[in-house]
Amino acid sequence: MKEQIQKLKQADFFYFYFLDRLPSVQTEKTGSSDGGPIKGDVSSAEVEAGQRDMEPPEDRDGRTFVEVMSEKYSPENFPYRRGPGMGVVVVPTAASQGSPMKDRLNLPSILVLNSCGISRAGDQAEIAAFCSHVMELDLSHNKLQDWHEISKIVSNIPNLAFLNLSSNPLAGMTLEPRCAEAFCRVRRLVLNNTQVSWDTVMLLAREIPELEELFLCLNEYSSVRASSVACPTLRLLHITDNSLQDWAEVRKFGSMFPSLDTLVMANNNLASIQDNKDILQRLFPNLRSINLHNSGLNRWEDIEKLNFFPKLEEVRLQGIPLLQTYTNAERRSLMIAHLPAISLLNGSAVSDSEREDAERFFIRYYLDYPEEELPYRYHSLVTKYGKLEPLAEIDLRPRCRAQVEVHCEEKVQQLNIRLDQTVAELKKQLTTVVQLSTNSMRLYYIDKCTAFGPEEMKYNTRALHSYSIQDGDEILVVPKTK
Repeated sequence: MKEQIQKLKQADFFYFYFLDRLPSVQTEKTGSSDGGPIKGDVSSAEVEAGQRDMEPPEDRDGRTFVEVMSEKYSPENFPYRRGPGMGVVVVPTAASQGSPMKDRLNLPSILVLNSCGISRAGDQAEIAAFCSHVMELDLSHNKLQDWHEISKIVSNIPNLAFLNLSSNPLAGMTLEPRCAEAFCRVRRLVLNNTQVSWDTVMLLAREIPELEELFLCLNEYSSVRASSVACPTLRLLHITDNSLQDWAEVRKFGSMFPSLDTLVMANNNLASIQDNKDILQRLFPNLRSINLHNSGLNRWEDIEKLNFFPKLEEVRLQGIPLLQTYTNAERRSLMIAHLPAISLLNGSAVSDSEREDAERFFIRYYLDYPEEELPYRYHSLVTKYGKLEPLAEIDLRPRCRAQVEVHCEEKVQQLNIRLDQTVAELKKQLTTVVQLSTNSMRLYYIDKCTAFGPEEMKYNTRALHSYSIQDGDEILVVPKTK
């Protein structure tokens, strides 16, 4: 038993508290070389129960942040490497003297501890001692469901700027204001697929004075509640894959986040943009980029309202019902013409020449529409370019057939020939017309549009389209003389 304890003391993993739970077992083996039944003063059932008690807590209640950190970033699993952000050897402070982790962790400034079964913080003194330089922390896909435990971790990482809590079971969990204060230094917060309540989101936004980016995807929001206290620093709101259908809900983002620069709300079935120019200018004065992929927009009037955002220069709008009936080229041209201020559409830059082509296309597209159906943008573009005439339709495809006159001695016959065939194949077609075998005829091509004489078609493998044969031209068939 002493030997077992000595081995555990030398181990690199932080599981010392299991020692107090080791059962006192005296055993002896039978003489069987293959391992017979165990004899001693405890039963097999009691031994199995003791083994279950020794199982790591991840099998039952999850693990602590400290345990996972000490395991992943031990020298054996994460050896020291030179270079920025990798293998930073942390010198323990006085508070960590006697720590089982002393001098043993190579911590980078970016900690990735996702999918590790973490449910609790662990020793806060250890977190403070070894995470003072940590700036980014990924705790996604763990078992954290107690905000108090999360706050213990965050409050002991003084330089933490990025925190990812995605896919932790936080639905229905209440965040107390005193715990929310621990997040005050975070600037980028990811709460995707946590089903965290909107009230909790607003509490965090109030307690984080310099919050810049907020990710709230896959949280099943169909409505949001406006906050009386704005978050003036938020620049990016990523709220894709929710259930926001009414513009009245989106409107609230403007008053809550007055400095919003980027709004990403793809895969929300937003039906329309209902506000007028004055309201949109006031609510979103700094919005530079908006993503409305796979929304429910189905009117050009909604697209034109995007022009009312005074600083908007990037738009992403794919997969909306309005555009389904157009070709890819038509979609892009019509969108560019409708949005004169944007410089990026669906991730691609809009050049000056592309804009001019799109605006000219726009005018011609609506030429035959009745006056009452013309969009407002049409009139402004006609003022710029004038009322353009339709483009001439030019078919540049090679001709595939021609109607020619076949002359053979005194006989003349109209014949429709394929131009993709060879001279040899034409001779075979003519055998039934002139009653000559292919070896008994010579062919001449006569172009009626030129003054040049007949051109003998000498080469059997030459394709007819290479002669530029047109309707009305002649083929002269001359019998070979012996």
